[in-house]
Amino acid sequence: MSRDVDYYALLGVTHEANESEIRDRFRAIAREAHPDRAPREGKAEAEAKFQDLTEAVNVLTNPERRKAYDFEQAFKASDAASPDADSVTQSLLARGMQAYKERQFGDAAGNFQLAVHRNPNDPRAQHYLGLAAARSGDMRTAVKALETAMTLDAHNVNLLKDAGAVFRQAGLFVKAEKAYQEALRWDPSAAEVRRALEEVRAKRAVKP
Repeated sequence: MSRDVDYYALLGVTHEANESEIRDRFRAIAREAHPDRAPREGKAEAEAKFQDLTEAVNVLTNPERRKAYDFEQAFKASDAASPDADSVTQSLLARGMQAYKERQFGDAAGNFQLAVHRNPNDPRAQHYLGLAAARSGDMRTAVKALETAMTLDAHNVNLLKDAGAVFRQAGLFVKAEKAYQEALRWDPSAAEVRRALEEVRAKRAVKP
């Protein structure tokens, strides 16, 4: 598998695509891309592409693997956008990212916490600390970090979406609703966020 492959682009689906849409798209592409249909001289290339297609559908239809993949892609994008960032902070973020991918959420949170101590105004460090802390069960740290990240990077739709999910997990439905509303403000087409907002509002409506 190539780490540079964009699985969404490879399958021709949006980041909002659900499991059924992804599987349907894979089946449609796989029929044409199957190595058995390739000429002999192009069989090796066809096999490599088919492996990427198979890995893409396996990752994007597995909620845990998809979340980790999205997290990694977001990290790469923000890393590329900040080439002049402090090298020590970058190293801490990279180590935290690796631990997060390996589901060592406590270790990940520890590295992100060190990055935050080094540069509390780095929205990426605060964002990633919030996610890792939530996965390790430290909701107080998670909420605080995500609130700080939102202050530092108020237009980041992925951050707002993640914050909404963590606030919702923590039972902070008012905060979750506001985060989702802000995400939709900057990306009205985000169907996943719209569904989450509706679910939060429904929970608030029935909450005693």
